[in-house]
Parts: sequence; C-alpha cells; structure tokens
Amino acid sequence: MIEGIIGKKIGMIQILNEKGEALPITIIQAGPCVVVQKRVAEKDGYSCVQIGLVENRTVKGVTKAMKGHFEKHGITQPIRVLREMRIAQGGEVNEGAEFKVDFFEETKMVDVIGVTKGKGFQGVIKRHGFHGGRITHGSMFHRAPGSSGANTYPGEVKKGKKLPGHAGTARKTIKNLRVEKIIKEENLILVRGAVPGPNGGVVIVRKSDFK
Repeated sequence: MIEGIIGKKIGMIQILNEKGEALPITIIQAGPCVVVQKRVAEKDGYSCVQIGLVENRTVKGVTKAMKGHFEKHGITQPIRVLREMRIAQGGEVNEGAEFKVDFFEETKMVDVIGVTKGKGFQGVIKRHGFHGGRITHGSMFHRAPGSSGANTYPGEVKKGKKLPGHAGTARKTIKNLRVEKIIKEENLILVRGAVPGPNGGVVIVRKSDFK
C-alpha cells in the first residue's frame, strides 16, 4: 500500500456537530489516481511508485519525452500531475493500479501537503510578523526591519537573517487533520481545518500513521 494520493482543494465550508458547534471543513477531491511507474531499488537506487492524478481535461503541451514515458507504461491519456509515493514495508503495488477516495475509508487522521499562496515581495511585518515601531508623529521608525548586523566584527549580515523578500509559494505540511466524512460517489474527503494553497490547487493527502 502507498502512503497517500494526489488531490485538489475544492474549498471550505462549515458544518455543525452534535453540540451545535461550527467546525471549519476543507473539501478535497482525492483521486482518482493511477500508478504510472514502479521504481525499484536495484535499478533506480530507491523504491517507490509514481502516481498521476486522472482529470477530465485535455492536457496540452506534452513533450515527446513524456509521451514516450506514458506509452512505455501503458497510459493512453497524458497526465498533467505526477508525484512519487513511498510504499509500505512489505506492500506490493503494480503499474496500472487505481486509487480513489475509499483509500481513506478506515483512516481517522491525515496529513495534507500543499504549496501556500504567493504573496509577492513583502516587508518584515507581513513576511515574518515583526511588531514594527510606533505610529506616532515624529517616531521615524514604523515598519522598517531595524538593525541587520553588528559593527566591524563580524562585518556581515548572517545567513538566515529575517529580511524583506518573496513571501508564500512554499511547500507546507499540515499534520493530523481529522477526517470528518468521505463521499465515495464524487471522490471527496472532508477534513477538519485549513490546508495550504488556493482553491483548485494540487495537494497530497497521506495517512498520518503511515509506516
């Protein structure tokens, strides 16, 4: 068995539990995914499977190399989104196998991996949460980062210093999200809490207890 499958973030809603409390719910369309290629340690140096997200759309701009890759492994329809997944110890997965949302039927907690929304170039207050200075008249220190280094020694700005720059567009993992509901007919999984990325963004949903 593999660690997880590829999905798409649909959006967020609220549902009420038995106590009447509103719960934040993210809807994810998980799968269907097909195993495109199986990698083995003897040949590739590591073992995993390459899976692809099957979508109801025409994939344009497929290179000759990728067309040959799909034809070699018996995939008739080109796939836009491909990811590699680990295989559980002692597990066996064959090329062409299909995984749908019922993959999580007996799963209570999942991890969701996605790419956060891009924020462009931002200052230290928005990017790193700096408090900033006073807003009062005459302060002359409002949203600036402040000192970025010491004096003559060491005479440089150390690596990792929090400075203005590009914010967002980073891979992020949200762990231990509770599975509230699974809708098999539409390949939907409802998890409690927020997940990274915009609506329509590609995410990876994996079992939290995978070993």
